[in-house]
Order: sequence, then C-alpha cells, then structure tokens
Amino acid sequence: MARPRIKDVARHAGVSEKTVSNVINDYAHVSDRTRTVVRASIEQLGYRVNLAGRHLRKGRTGIIALVVPELDIPYFAELARHVIREAEKCSLTVLIHQSGADRAHELAALAGFGSTFVDGIILSPLALTADDLRDRAGFPPTVLLGELLEEGADHVAIDNERAALEATRHLISLGRRTVLAVGGIDASGLGTAEARTRGYRAALAEAGIAHDPAALVPVDSFRMPAGARAVARVLRDGVRFDALLCLNDQLALGALRTLYEHGVRVPEDVAVIGFDDVEGGRFSVPTLSTVAPDKAAVAKVAVQLLRRRIEESTDPDGGDPDGAVPEGARHGADPDAGRDGVVDDAGPGVQSTQDRIVAHRLVLRESTEGHEGH
Repeated sequence: MARPRIKDVARHAGVSEKTVSNVINDYAHVSDRTRTVVRASIEQLGYRVNLAGRHLRKGRTGIIALVVPELDIPYFAELARHVIREAEKCSLTVLIHQSGADRAHELAALAGFGSTFVDGIILSPLALTADDLRDRAGFPPTVLLGELLEEGADHVAIDNERAALEATRHLISLGRRTVLAVGGIDASGLGTAEARTRGYRAALAEAGIAHDPAALVPVDSFRMPAGARAVARVLRDGVRFDALLCLNDQLALGALRTLYEHGVRVPEDVAVIGFDDVEGGRFSVPTLSTVAPDKAAVAKVAVQLLRRRIEESTDPDGGDPDGAVPEGARHGADPDAGRDGVVDDAGPGVQSTQDRIVAHRLVLRESTEGHEGH
C-alpha cells in the first residue's frame, strides 16, 4: 500500500494542501475546527511527514550545529538541552560541537566545518573577533550567543552589564562595602566578562564606593577549581572583603568551598552571588544566589532566528506542498512572529540582522540572604 501523501490528507479532510501544511507545522492562523478535522485525517490515514525528503528537496540536511566552548560547563549543558528541545519542534537535528574557546575551532564552525552537512550554526564564541565576522559570504546562516561582536549575524544574549549591576547593587543593599569581582576583567572588550565587570563597577560608582583595581580577582578559567584558587589567594594575601560577585556559578561554587575550608561563614562574613543558575547551586551548602538567564528563551529565540535564516537562504521563493512548510514561514516570516515577543517578521526579502536580549532575574538564596527567597 502506497504511503499516504499530503494531497491524500487534503482530499480526505476536504481542505487545501496548504492548509494541511499549516496544521502540520502548527501555524497559528488555522481555526480549531479545521485543525481538528485535519489531524483526524492524518491519524486515520497514518500520514507521516517525510522529513528526509522535505530537507533534500530544499537543499538542506535538517541538521544544525550548536557550538559551545566546553560541554562539561553546566550552563552550556543545560542550554544544549533547551536547544535540542526547540529544534525538535522544527524537525531539526542538533549536532553539538566543543570549540575549547579556540579561535581556529570557532572559525571552522563559522565556515560550516568545511562541508555542507549543516544547514546553520548556533555559536557561542569566546575567541572570535569582529573582523572574523565581517566577510562571511558563502558561510552557513549563523546565530551568535553571548556578547555582540559586531552587526553581521543574528545575536541572542541577556543584558550582562545590567545583570551584574543588579547583582552588585543587591550585595551593597545588604551593607556590603568591599565587594570583589571573581573573574572580573578591567578592559574595554566586548566579551561577557568585560560586560559583567562594567556592570559591577557601575554599581560601585552608583553607591559612591571607589573602585579598587585589586578588587578584580583574575582567574585562569571559569571552572570551580579556578574559583577556589582565586579566593584562597586573596585570603592568603590578607585582602579584606565582605562580598563576592563571581562571574559564573562555577567560580562561585569553588569560592564557597574555599571559604568553608578557611572558616569563613557565608553569608554572615561574606555574601556570595554567581551567574547562570546552574543546578549545582540549588544543592550547594549554602545554596547559591545567582543571576538566572532565561535559558529556555535563549534557545527558543536562537532556533527561531536560525530557522528563519535557513529558509531565507535555501527557499526564498517557497517550497513544495509535501514539504509541509507553513505559509507564514515564507520569505523569513516566522509562524511564532509576534508571540512572546520573540521573533518579529522583518517582511519579504529583508536581511537585516536581529539583536535579541532575553530576560534574566536575580534569584536570592542562602549565600546572600541566609534563607531561600526570590
């Protein structure tokens, strides 16, 4: 028996093939009654979307790459889970690649790994420069995560400078006056650490606290051992402090261990706050206050933007009906446009890049408050 096609579903349901396509892709502008009828026909006929055929007919593989610096950093592991979940909704498969924060590896990812087996890239760069992004002709569509290097690629991030200002402001509101920034960088660069350091310094200035360059505690990585070593070093050097702003939760968790080993009470003697709201911080002793980026929103926006660019680059004039591409996805319009304030429809043929800032919130736990709270 021949496999049912989209035209068979349309005939059975008494609707157009385009309507069936829109229902399959969960396009919003379909009535509930029509959606119910089409889904019933799909079920009765046993119709299944031919994903391989759909991708091949459009010159695609159905594979996107997520490129992160280190897979065993909890933030990136949690982010990857959200990206995979969002990609599955679009019938996309995710290839995960570790760059090691190495520029050569990030450049290779930006170029599509020298092949055509990925349709697009979601990249969290640490080593790339603005110059690396200027000439990308022929490269796969790319969405960048983290701080904006330059206009030229779609970009998704939280407002790291604002988030650090809010976290430092909270520490100061607790009466803390000597706040160290573990992982802080006194530079004017465009990276995440630089942005968070600027927010930290802005909060000090706002409170009339003079900035001491020695309050920026350098680290050789953003892992727990580095945080532990950094705090051990400042304790050994006799530096006085009553709060730590750690530029990620890994540094903060390492700092908590060192403070415990040296008999420093948290939060009574030193308040500690991190970034990323990773799972380990919810189970540490004490539990860790943190800046929580909306990782699910980061993933959703990134996948939607990338999907849009892939469609613009490979299907500018629309596709075949059996590919089940929703009408609103043509020419870069997204079926989710306008919902949740995530993706706007730039209109037919518009190639302007998107700079998307997603929400964050301050989660206050025992390491600053002495009790759970928000």
